[in-house]
Amino acid sequence: MSLTTDLNAAIARDARLAILNELAKQVDGRLNDQAMTHVLDVIGVRRSRDWVRTQLRALAELDAVRLIDLGELLVAELTATGRDHVERRIIIEGVARPRDV
Repeated sequence: MSLTTDLNAAIARDARLAILNELAKQVDGRLNDQAMTHVLDVIGVRRSRDWVRTQLRALAELDAVRLIDLGELLVAELTATGRDHVERRIIIEGVARPRDV
């Protein structure tokens, strides 16, 4: 693997953890892709909305989120599996591990 490929994979893993963390903070465990793009921008992961949607779909394949497609918006909802990862009860491959604070 090249350095660029490794870096892109690490950014994706970190972004997926940030997505799960943000969903866990929401009262209803939900957030749309447009809002999530802004959340990632704030932490320095400046990527397109399509890239964010790709990460959401990857998390859905890992059963960490459920997706609701509203056409213009893609809403992600945290699942029990996603919450278990955030709360360090399980490890989801492809998602960075939560760090000690």
